[in-house]
Amino acid sequence: MDGADIVWHFSDMRTNIPHPQKPANAIPKWNLYGEEQALPDVLHIETIPSRAAGLDWHIAPHRHPHLHQFFLISEGAATVRLDGATPQIEPPFLLNVPTGVVHGFTFAAGTQGWVLTVPLQTLPEVLAPAQMQETALGRAGFLPVTDNIIDIFQTIEAEHAATHALRTLMLRAQAMQLACVVQRGFAAADMAKGPQTDPRFVQFQALLAQHLRAPWRLDDYANALGISPRHLSRICHAATGQPAAEVIETATIREACRLLVYTRASVASVGYSLGYEDPSYFSRAFRRVTGRAPSAYRAAFDHG
Repeated sequence: MDGADIVWHFSDMRTNIPHPQKPANAIPKWNLYGEEQALPDVLHIETIPSRAAGLDWHIAPHRHPHLHQFFLISEGAATVRLDGATPQIEPPFLLNVPTGVVHGFTFAAGTQGWVLTVPLQTLPEVLAPAQMQETALGRAGFLPVTDNIIDIFQTIEAEHAATHALRTLMLRAQAMQLACVVQRGFAAADMAKGPQTDPRFVQFQALLAQHLRAPWRLDDYANALGISPRHLSRICHAATGQPAAEVIETATIREACRLLVYTRASVASVGYSLGYEDPSYFSRAFRRVTGRAPSAYRAAFDHG
């Protein structure tokens, strides 16, 4: 398989989405596929059949507030949903899912692979929020599967099932190895695409993820970065082809899309939660970015 063909990043996905005072409308936040308690172990690994077969090979969209996951799909077929998008991808692939990213799956019966679930506190050196903002591990994305990656998953699975001395330290070391391999894979893909993104754009994305619901305006982001709004727009245009105001609006509407698909909040409530005081203005902004009214966007998923 040509690895370069499936190195995909969803670089503008949010990794920490607050849900203030909206428990009835919140996207499901699970510790481990719906389990309420934190993991009792340093990490958890299981095969895709052991988790998905009992659920009719379907895992509903959800997100984990304190867990990072690596999915390795070695053979079979999988429909992957990431924050409302359904990227076309065929096994074998590795999927990196940071905390907070909405994800769900429909697998073909018999699909093979593993899912590795790592609490953030297990690997604070690479999974702490401050670290995630600066690396590709903070972005959902796909990598090609190599023999080295398969070996790491198999080694973790064997160690996880054993009762050897220093098991916790060994599992932590093996998970760190995988995280480093994944980070290097994404970094290599980024370098192949061209010049490095201005680090201030990365910082801007992190601030955007934190303050969409505040909501912050362009001047607020520029002040936080210590630059002028015009300079921030130049940085954004170099990275995305859009000025900063459009980047902010696109990210805001993308979050609206998530809330429309994954919650039952009214269209007006979604707009209010994202800082739109006028529902009609929210609907116009939504249509401008997506080409559809909010209600039509929701209906397409409800009936699709």
